[in-house]
Formats: sequence, structure tokens, C-alpha cells
Amino acid sequence: MDTAYPREEPRAPTPRKTDGAPHTAVALGAPGPPPRDHLLWSLFSTLYLNLCCLGFLALAYSVKARDQKVAGDLVEARRLASKAKCYNILAAMWALVPPLLLLALVVTGALHLSRLAKDSAAFFSTKFDDSDYD
Repeated sequence: MDTAYPREEPRAPTPRKTDGAPHTAVALGAPGPPPRDHLLWSLFSTLYLNLCCLGFLALAYSVKARDQKVAGDLVEARRLASKAKCYNILAAMWALVPPLLLLALVVTGALHLSRLAKDSAAFFSTKFDDSDYD
């Protein structure tokens, strides 16, 4: 069973020139791997990290990149996949940086409050002489 995607129809043989002119062949090299469309990452960004709809934008560009890859336009698929990757990174940053910043503020606030409490306890434990009240 052939599971290759997209399936291509077999090509008909091309007619050869019979005029005797030399043929020119250009070696382009092996084609690179098809671009990644980041569809799964975009789906998770949409479901879990969707702040300011960046995950949804990433999902839209991922679907467009997959469509272009299936259509055979690899240049446009690479461009759209690059945009999807950028939106995924932005969505991840928007989702991860604020909680980390809040955690840092809570920790530094707790440290500051503990230092204040220690200084206050030292102030209230000061003993005065009776001569101070005369």
C-alpha cells in the first residue's frame, strides 16, 4: 500500500527531439526536505497559550503552509511556515514570561517582608529603663 502524500500521477514519457541538436542539462542537485508546517505546535499554542490570539494566527499560517506544501509550492510553504513558527514563539513567550515575572515578584516581596519583620521584632523587643519614663 502506497502511503506517500501527496500522491502523484505517473508521467507520460516526453517526446525526444530528432533534429540532432545537442541537449543541455542543468543539474539542480537533490531537492531539500519539505518544509515543516508546525501544525501540532500551533494547535497546542491555540489551545493552551492563546494570549492575544497569537496561537490562532500560528494555526492559520500552519494550515496555509500545509496547503501550499501539498500543492507543491515549497517556497510559499516555507514562508508561511516561518510565519507560523514566529507566531508560535511569540505565543509561548506571552504565556511564559508573565507568570515567571509574577513568581519573581512574589519571591522578592516575601524576602523583603521577612527582612522587615525581623527588623520590627528587634525594635519591639528593646527594653527600656525606668529612668527613661521620669
